[in-house]
Amino acid sequence: MMSRGYNRLASSMFTMVSPRFFSTAATRGVLSNDMVKAPAVGLGVRCRSSMAAIAGGDKEQEKKQAVGGGGGSSKDDKEIVSYWGLDPTKVSKEDGSPWKWTCFRPWDTYQADLSIDLKKHHAPVTVLDKMAYWTVKSLRWPTDLFFQRRYGCRAMMLETVAAVPGMVGGMLLHCKSLRRFEHSGGWIKALLEEAENERMHLMTFMEVSDPRWYERALVFAVQGVFFNAYFLGYIISPKFAHRVVGYLEEEAIHSYTEFLKELDNGNIENVPAPPIAIDYWRLPPNSTLRDVVLAVRADEAHHRDVNHFASDIHYQGRQLKEAPAPLGYH
Repeated sequence: MMSRGYNRLASSMFTMVSPRFFSTAATRGVLSNDMVKAPAVGLGVRCRSSMAAIAGGDKEQEKKQAVGGGGGSSKDDKEIVSYWGLDPTKVSKEDGSPWKWTCFRPWDTYQADLSIDLKKHHAPVTVLDKMAYWTVKSLRWPTDLFFQRRYGCRAMMLETVAAVPGMVGGMLLHCKSLRRFEHSGGWIKALLEEAENERMHLMTFMEVSDPRWYERALVFAVQGVFFNAYFLGYIISPKFAHRVVGYLEEEAIHSYTEFLKELDNGNIENVPAPPIAIDYWRLPPNSTLRDVVLAVRADEAHHRDVNHFASDIHYQGRQLKEAPAPLGYH
């Protein structure tokens, strides 16, 4: 008899404190029917009212998901309801229509500068420059051998690698800024902008090419090796790391130029530009894949300039923070 009373008292106490120390989802999974039916003595009355409110809230959330989440039965159509009450940011175009992309927003879009000089080249003079140059050249041979003239998949592979240096450099500069209590001259943001821009290239080419399973597997291997190698290289010598990226971007310009030749010769179908590319580069509605490749090639030329500029700053014995970063230089 006494044992039964203790059990009921313990159940009431657990019911009272559980909403405070556990999430609503965890509480629903732990509480049993016997706990809910425990005698409402003292504080247990407040506890049962709390559980009723939780149950009512759950029903209301389910109703919102079923009715307010788009009206469909698909998981993607349901509205995500959170305890924290945060709603996704709703963005509209200038004409008032809803903005459909969540990977970038209208203020991230721009018009590519196609007038940039594509033939600029940094002639390797120092030992480090020559090491950087021939390192990149040696990487081009296996890439040509593997992808041949499949420039769509080649572009996807290229962008999975090209998006790494900006993120690594920005991350290391961020940590350096925290350690030394100093600003970065805008270079953290500039390098992260570069990484995001390269990632958007990948998001675009995903719409026009279908990589094979072994090409996807190759991305894992190449990215794993390149990330760690560039991470160590940047710690040892930032001027060498930025020079490598500058030469990588020069090779990217060459690859996209060959891509354009294949499009012009009719070897690759000049399909309509993906909607994501039209919105990101503010292209005309009737743009084609050729227009997209022109915009991407111009971006790579700008990244070439930024990284060669960063390397030159280090070669002059200066810190990046001493020269303002070219923010928004796409």
